Amino acid sequence: MKVTTKRKKREFNDDNKMFFAGVRYRLLLFIHLRHRLLPLASVSSACLLVLVFATYCLISPPGILHNPQLRHYVSFDNGLEMESKFDVETVFRVPERGGNPDHDLWSSSQSKFYFGCSKASDKFQIANEKTQPNRYLLIVTSGGLNQQRTGITDAVVVAYILNATLIVPKLDQNSYWKDSSNFDQIFDVEWFISFLSKEVKIVKELPAKAGKVTIPSMRVPRKCNVKCYLNRVLPVLNKRHVLQLSKFDYRLSNRLDKDLQKLRCRVNYHALKFTDPIREMGKKLVERMRMKTNHFIALHLRFEPDMLAFSGCYYGGGEKERMELGEIRKRWKTLRKPNPDKGRRHGRCPLSPEEIGLVLRALGYGSDVHLYVASGEIYGGEETLAPLKALFPNFHTKETIATQEELAPFITFSSRMAALDFIVCDESDVFVTNNNGNMARMLAGRRRYFGHKPTVRPNAKKLYKLFLNRNNMTWDEFSSSVRTYQIGFMGEPNEWKPGMGEFHENPSSCICEDSEAMASKIPALHQQTHDGHRKGTKNMIQGIVGANGEHGFENEKKDYVGSTKDSGDSTEELASEDEQEWFDTDYAEDLIILPGKDVSHETYLDGNLSGKTDHPEVEEFFSD
Repeated sequence: MKVTTKRKKREFNDDNKMFFAGVRYRLLLFIHLRHRLLPLASVSSACLLVLVFATYCLISPPGILHNPQLRHYVSFDNGLEMESKFDVETVFRVPERGGNPDHDLWSSSQSKFYFGCSKASDKFQIANEKTQPNRYLLIVTSGGLNQQRTGITDAVVVAYILNATLIVPKLDQNSYWKDSSNFDQIFDVEWFISFLSKEVKIVKELPAKAGKVTIPSMRVPRKCNVKCYLNRVLPVLNKRHVLQLSKFDYRLSNRLDKDLQKLRCRVNYHALKFTDPIREMGKKLVERMRMKTNHFIALHLRFEPDMLAFSGCYYGGGEKERMELGEIRKRWKTLRKPNPDKGRRHGRCPLSPEEIGLVLRALGYGSDVHLYVASGEIYGGEETLAPLKALFPNFHTKETIATQEELAPFITFSSRMAALDFIVCDESDVFVTNNNGNMARMLAGRRRYFGHKPTVRPNAKKLYKLFLNRNNMTWDEFSSSVRTYQIGFMGEPNEWKPGMGEFHENPSSCICEDSEAMASKIPALHQQTHDGHRKGTKNMIQGIVGANGEHGFENEKKDYVGSTKDSGDSTEELASEDEQEWFDTDYAEDLIILPGKDVSHETYLDGNLSGKTDHPEVEEFFSD
């Protein structure tokens, strides 16, 4: 009896599908032949068909929207799959729910075994012991907020290497980002100076006597190591006593001894604290997201027209896209001829909003998840965002959760607006990015240091092939492949070997293993004392960040110290500078080197960095 009932129900459903498929086909056929029909018949038939079609639409949930590049499939959230007579490709159904993954989507199961550690060793000299009274170092940063942050961090380390007094760094006010903010309008300058007072002497401006001399300006090569600074920069500093280093971004090697790496971490994760107005507004934004949901994802979405034009990538918009982006691309005279396919194959093209949405759904995040999006102008506007919003209707930005009056003090300053997004992304339960820019890198490293919070970095090389062939597979096949390809790109401990990538995104020297917690997981570790391993104790530094923490939130960021094992054991990072190139260079840097010019061993005093144009927008374009 039950079998008969099920068979009848299945036959009824099949009849319904055939009926509605026939209605849709007739509607398409009517449109195609509308000019051959009599006017009166056309009007009557149109009214009838529209009425029937409207009734069907009311009882059938809408499918996911797609941009021109991604229109390869039809999707209905209720699982109904239909194949048009005009499109016989495999149907690719995107479910409304995220599924049931075999792990917690909002935390890392391994994070409790590791923690950030940046305490200096006993052999680390303090400022009073080593700073020379007649050496002053000035730094001019480059790019947007996060690129400048790398420069500020490295400037402190360089001042320590040169035994010099550091003048509070000057921010870039002339690049693409056009932000007139000074250091003390972005960062708490008093905290910066006092926190680092034992490591490096820092003053707000040159002493009057030192300021009377003409200040020489110098640009050092990228990835300049300790020997490079001592051999090339120190002689000039000794002779002139005051020296300015310009365009100071990524001018310090990844390969430093452990104490210098830990100094980097103390600067980046503790000394650089945003000003009170920025932290207070950032706190409001986070609280408003928490009022909406217990967990939320923050997405850093770079899809501006200028960025896409600069990258040379193609997103399926046809001749219109090629012409629009091609015209913008003419701004940079030295760019190579674009090769979109090669860029995609090498993982250098940012994922589109829909692609990043599909990745999140494949990883298990359903349509009920709240999404905070940090972005600038999106190429294609709402049409480009529509698929992402269809996948995640709970779509928020700082503009939607804050009033115009609240944002007024920040809205005309790109770095201050970026700082607000930085805070929300840092505090999110899951951070995801569609690009490999500096904000993505800085947040990836920061989230590792403060507890390995889930951080999704798309494996663009592998995902490219998957997106290319997705119309030939089912959703289950697609989602399974995404989860496989993303292993090693989710912010878990030990995903990368020490030294891989920029130090700011993989601060391995500042990540320690909690031996006590690890021993409780693996009892055998108790027996390994003959190898020199000792049970470690994890202690919190009280007062190292202060009552306000990094952003002034109630949940303070803590720095841990103790006799624990560093996850990056070697004082020399394992990967060479050349091996890191794919990970640590911005797209801009790869595109503007002039053919046949080797600039890796050149230092320029009072001049430009040979081999690169000095267009203000080029080097900084991908800085955030």
